[in-house]
Amino acid sequence: MAQVSKDMVIADILAIDAGTIPILMEAGMHCPGCPSAQGETLEEAAMVHGMDCDALVAALNEYLKDK
Repeated sequence: MAQVSKDMVIADILAIDAGTIPILMEAGMHCPGCPSAQGETLEEAAMVHGMDCDALVAALNEYLKDK
């Protein structure tokens, strides 16, 4: 099972499973279309968007646990 960590680059998270896209979009991150996704970590993006990174990591890993 793949797991997400806050130090992962967003593009790498999207490459693990495209099903992570709706989770990020619902959180307010429009990562699939953002050029920053190629080099920005999840933690950096969460900080820029004023989000709780730990909660986002938990939601992504909850989704991935059954994959």
